[in-house]
Amino acid sequence: MSLLRLHVAAGRLVRVRRGLYASVSPGADAGGFEVDPYLVASRLAPDAVVAYHAALQFRGKSYSVWHRVTFLTATKAKPVAFRGTEFQPVQVPRALRSLPDGGGGVLEERHAGGTVRVTTFERTLVDVLDDPRLGGGWEEIWRSLEMVEFFDLDAVVKHALTRPALTVARVGFFLEQHREALMVEERHLAPLRGRVPRQARYLGTERESGHVVKPWNLVVPPLVLERSWGAVP
Repeated sequence: MSLLRLHVAAGRLVRVRRGLYASVSPGADAGGFEVDPYLVASRLAPDAVVAYHAALQFRGKSYSVWHRVTFLTATKAKPVAFRGTEFQPVQVPRALRSLPDGGGGVLEERHAGGTVRVTTFERTLVDVLDDPRLGGGWEEIWRSLEMVEFFDLDAVVKHALTRPALTVARVGFFLEQHREALMVEERHLAPLRGRVPRQARYLGTERESGHVVKPWNLVVPPLVLERSWGAVP
């Protein structure tokens, strides 16, 4: 029997997947030992970065609690399920693959006795508007981002301008809609307006009917335009 198997059999290690094990605290029961999901995600690929909804949840700014942790990677990592949590790898967005740092906006933070690489609030805002499926849909995205008290808006604009025109328009619309709360200035919106789609585009892929919002050239459903999700429980 290999040394790893001996440690697993003795309850000193738990197997997450092939080649990845978690150390069990002395005296703890291996069967019920809780392994921090963000530490797990950070080690599922050499370049793994906790991102999208998981980045908001990591910092306590998600409207809903998910048992799915999304991480960015340039590798061909595969999804993993471990103790009730799904770990979903997502390829770095195409627009960022030629950049040496994968688009930047990544911090390494100490957490649960280890370190986690996670996207900043500014990068996360752009990421979830770039791929709203990974943010949980419009209501989840809006309510989660509205929990963040402060964004470095210059960084948000910088990240947005590396993305496709539709994403730029979504970011511009969100910032303008939250202009007062986030202290958005004209200098933040002006460069975004210069990169919007030439023709009106639907806010989401489901092509919901709505109102064309200028100057962003977005067809925005009333639910999002009015933020009429209903009363917060």
